[in-house]
Amino acid sequence: QVQVQESGGGSVQPGGSLRLSCTTSGLTFDLWTMGWFRRVPGKGREGVACITWSGEGTYYPDSVKGRFTISRSNYNEMMYLDINDLKPEDTAIYTCATGGYDHCDSRWFENVVGFGHMGRGTQVTVSS
Repeated sequence: QVQVQESGGGSVQPGGSLRLSCTTSGLTFDLWTMGWFRRVPGKGREGVACITWSGEGTYYPDSVKGRFTISRSNYNEMMYLDINDLKPEDTAIYTCATGGYDHCDSRWFENVVGFGHMGRGTQVTVSS
């Protein structure tokens, strides 16, 4: 059984930083593109970052580019999302995903929802 587990969420003041982590079990970690979604209650899910299996390819939508950095350690079987200059509008549940096709681009987010695996999410709250 495939499991995807996020950690690292919490409450942060505006302008602060946070690192989210993700690990998986039940599949070969370094075979798959991985990424992060976020969801605000009452709004749709937004893909915010993805990274190819090798770590050489990444993608960010314009809404987070420059503040979000995705990385992975296949050796440690961990994937990370570093968020800098946090804003109140970053408040959301952040969910890790793995699978889908082996590219990392805007279309991967839709593909992984149908063909990959996702965790339950970790809450990030940005407020003063």
